[in-house]
Parts: sequence; structure tokens; C-alpha cells
Amino acid sequence: MKDITYDVRVYKTEIYKGKRATTYYVRWKAGGEQCRKPFHNAAQADTYRGEIQAAARKGEAFSTLTGEPVSWNRAERPEMGWYTFLCKFVDMKWKAASAKYRQDIARALVAATPAMLASDRGKPDDLVLRTAMRRWGFNTKQRDEAPGDMADALAWLEANTKPVSALADDPGLVRAMLDLATSRLDGKRAATSTVLRNKTILQNALDHAMELKLLQENPIRGIKWKAPKSTHEVDRRSVVNHTQARALLAAVEAQKPSGRRLVAFFALMYYAGLRPEEAVRLRTHNIALPPLVLNEESGQWEEPVGEWGEVRLDKAAPFAGREWTDDGALREERPLKHRANGEVRPVPIPPALVRILRAHLAEPYGKGPNGRLFSGVRGEELPNITYRRVWAKARQDALTPEEAASPLARRVYDLRHACVSTWLNAGVAPTQVAEWAGHSVEVLLRIYAKCIVGQDEAAKRRIAEALGEDVERSKAGSDLKPR
Repeated sequence: MKDITYDVRVYKTEIYKGKRATTYYVRWKAGGEQCRKPFHNAAQADTYRGEIQAAARKGEAFSTLTGEPVSWNRAERPEMGWYTFLCKFVDMKWKAASAKYRQDIARALVAATPAMLASDRGKPDDLVLRTAMRRWGFNTKQRDEAPGDMADALAWLEANTKPVSALADDPGLVRAMLDLATSRLDGKRAATSTVLRNKTILQNALDHAMELKLLQENPIRGIKWKAPKSTHEVDRRSVVNHTQARALLAAVEAQKPSGRRLVAFFALMYYAGLRPEEAVRLRTHNIALPPLVLNEESGQWEEPVGEWGEVRLDKAAPFAGREWTDDGALREERPLKHRANGEVRPVPIPPALVRILRAHLAEPYGKGPNGRLFSGVRGEELPNITYRRVWAKARQDALTPEEAASPLARRVYDLRHACVSTWLNAGVAPTQVAEWAGHSVEVLLRIYAKCIVGQDEAAKRRIAEALGEDVERSKAGSDLKPR
């Protein structure tokens, strides 16, 4: 066989002294293929090198794919089918993973699995296979509840996927799997965030295969793969100004039947920088408004002029879907992003938002079950599709055709970007903005670098003033006559 050789030559161990650690590389050649394996301990490297030499002296067959004696692969690696292994990996991850990350794991594994199919005989339709894996196979909660056609597809997968050990024997298979996992269904490269996330999930899966002794090393870490350039900067074109934001909120209010109940929802993102999953989770106890003041002339209680309120965030509720949450709810309550469980993030709310929130709380829909601020028209949790449809309609009504076709406020999340940009451009210290927004300062400045306007002009003025002072001094010096 072309992948078997008896021509083996072992070389002296190569020692590489790095800044943090020393690595010992055992080097040998099997059938013309250069091989090497790293160790962090000299004794381990010597033992491994001795075993390679002993196998070569005995005349054992070596694999040109792994570089090791064929007998080692057969004796030390238990066999397990790819689909069976992935189910074990999903089950291992399930308890600690958030509902959204459970979805991410399933998507990555569904994308990668076609590379590991061992046969096409009796293969179900591609859409059926993907659906069966995504909704049932790679879902610990629902796997045993798959309906007939889905259960049949999963049974076919269990019997017709290659063993995990095939990845150690065929580097081309590893690359094919990685290419599939980082591509869309049409073959084009997926979005950068998807590419990086899916590659990380696959690496984690194969690390687990090493824990189960199915692989001796992670083959993904051994191939050359160039990660796409990623950018987390906000597109300045998506950020609305204050006039546009007010027009959008007015367009939201004009819609029926959900418009009026959602004005405060969108206003919290624009004026206080909340994430959608933070706004949707708000309860009345999270809102602190300044008290009304009595107008002695009219005898009416009125809104205090210029007084600020505060929103105290303690949880978020990202949408995940009933099949991914432990309790079957559409949303999973989680700690705030980048915060420990129970940690509160206070955010000031300006007078304009104070007025909007007070008006919202005065309406019958302002206080839902358990003090919930925002609900659907039937009193249920506010559905994602409801506020997205309202926002899409508001953009069409409030913006010009050119603006509506642009990235301007295309996503609800862009209102948060507009808020944080406003804070930064108003001169609020980045440390304070990061605290209010729930970011680190480093991430904040990286994301909003292109949205901070006017800073370059201010810097130029300061430089010009400094240079101008030097010029005046130079002129004054030139007027002095030498004695």
C-alpha cells in the first residue's frame, strides 16, 4: 500500500528554547516523509524516540500519513464513529453552555459532518440530515424525541460516518472538514465571526476526542490555516443622529397595535445604550425615576426640569428558543454580559428618556406580569419578531428611500451604537462610558474607533497652537539685533 513504508530513519532530537518553555522535537523520516513530534520534557522525548527506533529495528510497517508504526494506531486508538462521538461531545458541553452557545455548537457540527460521511448508500436528503442533526441529534434535551423520519436519518448517520481516528490518518480529511465548517451552503466563505467560532468549536471537539483517547493529538492544530481578518468596529454609516432617532421613535409610536408599547423599548437602547436582551428583561424595580414636583400655581404634579433617572440592570434574557433552554422558555435569563452573576450595572437616563418611561409606566401595558415593562399584545413575553417588524416598518416610514437602503439603523442594535457614540463624542471619559455600556475600555475603543468624530480636528488645533507659539518665539528672536 502506498501509505505504508518500511524505510525509516531516526534523527537526533532537536531542542528549541523559547521564551517561556523548551520544546524537544523527536525527528524521523518514514518513506521519504519528514516527521517530528514535540515534547515539553526531555525524558518523554527520549522514550518516544527509543520506541520509534525499536519499531524500525523490528521491521514494523510505518504509516506515511501519521509517521508512526501502523500497530500503534490499531492498538492504542479505540474506534468510535464521528456522529456517536459528537453526541458525546454535545452532552459533555450541554450543562455549562448557555442556550445560544448550544445552538452555536450544533450549527458548527452540522456544517462539518458531511466531510465525515463514509457512504452515500441510502443517504437521506441533505436538508433532512441537517435538520435532524441541528434540532435533535446535537441537542441533548431532544435527541430521544426525534420523530420517525428524523430518527431514521440519525440512525443512518450513526451507521455511516467515519471513525474519529480517520482524522489522524488523513490530513486532507481534516482540511476538508474545516473548509466545510467555515463555509456557507453555497460554498462561499462564511462571515468572519462564524468562521472563527466554528473553528474554535471543532478544535474543542477534537480536544475532547484526545481526552477520550480517540486521538493522540488534535489534527486541526497541526495544519496550516490562515484565519480571516476580523473587524469589530462599528460602521459609522449605521449610526443615527438625534434628529433621525426622534423621527424613528415617532414612526414607531404611530404603528398599530404594538407601536406605542414599544417606544420606550427602543428609547432605552438609544438614550441608555441597553442591549435588546437587557431591555426586554427589565422590571419596574430596575427603573428609578426622579420624583415629580408640585407646581404651586397650578396645583399639578409636573416633571422636574433637567432631572435624570437611572436604570439598574441585573440580568439579560437573550432569545434562544424553547428547544435550547432548560425550562422550555423562549428566552434564557443570564447574568449581564461580561459581569458576574448578581452584579448590577447602573446606567443614567437623561430627562428625555425619563419622560418616555414615565408615560410608558402610566399605560395599562406599562406593568406586565411580575412587573415586566415590555410584553406582547397578549401579555406574553415580547417576541423578537414583533419588535423587529415594528423597527423595519419605522425605518421605511421615517427615513428617505436612500437612507432606508443604506446601513443606517438597519438593526435594532444600531440604536445602542448611536448611544455609546453620543457619549464618547460628548467627551465622557472612556472609562465611564465602558462602565455604563458594559464593556472593557479596550473593547470599547476598538469597537467605536470610527464613530468618535471631531477628535482629530481638536488634536490638530492643539498642535497648531503649540507650533504657533514656537513661531512667535522665533519671530521675536529674529528681531533681536546682535550686540
